[in-house]
Amino acid sequence: MTVTKMSWRPTYRSSKFRNVYGKVANREHCFEGIPITKNVHDNHFCAVNSKFLAIVTESAGGGSFIVIPVTQSGRIDPHHPKVCGHQGNVLDIKWNPFHENIIASCSEDSSVRIWEIPDGGLRRNMTEAILELYGHSRRVGLIEWHPTCNGILFSAGYDYKILIWNLEIGEPVKMIDCHTDVILCVSFNTEGSLLATTCKDKKLRVIEPRSGQVLQEANCKNHKVNRVVFLGNMKRLLTTGVSRWNTRQIALWDQEDLSMPIIEEEIDGLSGLLFPFYDADTHMLYLAGKGDGNIRYYEVTTEKPYLQYLMEFRSPAPQKGLGVMPKHGLDVGACEVFRFYKLVTLKGLIEPISMIVPRRSETYQEDIYPMTPGTEPALSADEWLSGINRGPVLISLKEGYSRPNKLVFKAPVKEKKSVVVNGIDLLENVPPRTENELLRMFFRQQDELRRLKDELSQKDIKIRQLELELNNLRNSPNINNRNNNNNNDDDNSM
Repeated sequence: MTVTKMSWRPTYRSSKFRNVYGKVANREHCFEGIPITKNVHDNHFCAVNSKFLAIVTESAGGGSFIVIPVTQSGRIDPHHPKVCGHQGNVLDIKWNPFHENIIASCSEDSSVRIWEIPDGGLRRNMTEAILELYGHSRRVGLIEWHPTCNGILFSAGYDYKILIWNLEIGEPVKMIDCHTDVILCVSFNTEGSLLATTCKDKKLRVIEPRSGQVLQEANCKNHKVNRVVFLGNMKRLLTTGVSRWNTRQIALWDQEDLSMPIIEEEIDGLSGLLFPFYDADTHMLYLAGKGDGNIRYYEVTTEKPYLQYLMEFRSPAPQKGLGVMPKHGLDVGACEVFRFYKLVTLKGLIEPISMIVPRRSETYQEDIYPMTPGTEPALSADEWLSGINRGPVLISLKEGYSRPNKLVFKAPVKEKKSVVVNGIDLLENVPPRTENELLRMFFRQQDELRRLKDELSQKDIKIRQLELELNNLRNSPNINNRNNNNNNDDDNSM
């Protein structure tokens, strides 16, 4: 006997993530008294891993960020040591996925720096980076570690270029030069063989990073793209942006055909940027609005309707940015599937928000914790650069992940004074790092200009003298007599 569904009844989808809810940490597990940066750059200004929480701070002269062990919550001492080696505002920070003590930062001083944080955190201000990387001619707005390969870092600057750094040699090895405006966001697929970018030129691109070849390009006229994220191995991309009516919007794309989005969905009429976060293990998408306190979450499927709205976490405190804890740092005993660290600027507060699947059982929930990427790289920098692709090394969270990482980060000794990528010496255009250096460069250029002007005027005088001598020679009577004699000789020979 066949049962026909009543047409008026809504279709019901069973999902284990239907009742996921957001739980704010107790006050004693929050971090208070942090002077969070007031910079309006559209980044998170926050990076977290299972050991440390790093926050970009407001500082006078140069740029700095604070690093706190994640277990040391509570009120932070106003004189807590900072990482403060940059000469300009810090615009982005990212922890190395394979070395939990290594963090990269980029700044308005056009440099990228690599820092090694000692176990237990900082005891004094850190001003010396283990590696300083110069190659961009303008400020650097974004950095991203390669997801499966050890020692490869990507940086995107306001010179519209993406540099690929091999940290084993401390030099840029590739330059992606296909953008015509500021790059807003970069995202890798699971194995790091593809790079998706959004740009101020209103284009969404899928790039093969080693060759710099643009494989797919979408000209987003109706949907002004801001952020992009690869949806795991689904061969899909999700972008957040603004519609032509200035409403916040998301769009889903096939990564192999960007001619048209699969779906476009309007979210609301607020103006803040929408940050997308995707959890490939649970197939859940989180959308957090900058400047508001909402985090919406959806389940992503390969069939229609593609995005299944689940719920919304609401809070009156607006978020400036959000850090995300890697999977191996979550509390599996509490059925925690995602954890945000929310920056509340007005209160100088960092607030952990746990996304929890409500379960009664005390045992390990295998269905919500599949094998997940750990802290072991799948391949070396040289292997990846030679064209090899490999997916992440997966681990189980069942035993409570605490495997010590045996990798040691060794900074290369740098002696080279020129960095040539794609036939261009990148260090020729590096701007000065301090005010004194700027003044020195200014006076040096003034002297050089003065010297060149003097040289030019001397050459002008010399040219005029030579022209006069040439005219005198032409009008000289000896020359005229000689010319006449030559003409007479020619006539006689005839």
